[in-house]
Amino acid sequence: MRGTPGDSAGGGKAVYQSITVTVITCKYPEALEQGRGDPIYLGIQNPEMCLYCEKVGGQPTLQLKEQKIMDLYGQPEPVKPFLFYRVKTGRTSTLESVAFPDWFIASSKRDQPIILTSELGKSYNTAFELNIND
Repeated sequence: MRGTPGDSAGGGKAVYQSITVTVITCKYPEALEQGRGDPIYLGIQNPEMCLYCEKVGGQPTLQLKEQKIMDLYGQPEPVKPFLFYRVKTGRTSTLESVAFPDWFIASSKRDQPIILTSELGKSYNTAFELNIND
């Protein structure tokens, strides 16, 4: 995955390097809506940060927050703003916000910030090739 979260107007600070994304499955998937995909937390290292979703100006927005991914995993219940449903189709996956159903992680162009969109597969790329050891 390349880039950093931001808004479609380019408000996020772009990072032009590959990053390693840490993926941890939710410990309590039964507490979430069934049939939407595998609930996962997404984190990066150095500094330890996680992707999460919150409303900004009335619209769901993808953000980075200083947060240890293992602290999220250890919580007694799912931490929905930090969770994404992963649905794998062939070699690609979509990542839907648990906190904001029908909003997906997306990118518009290579090396541009990743964002949230409610337009699955339309204007933005919402299918990512993730190398995850299942």
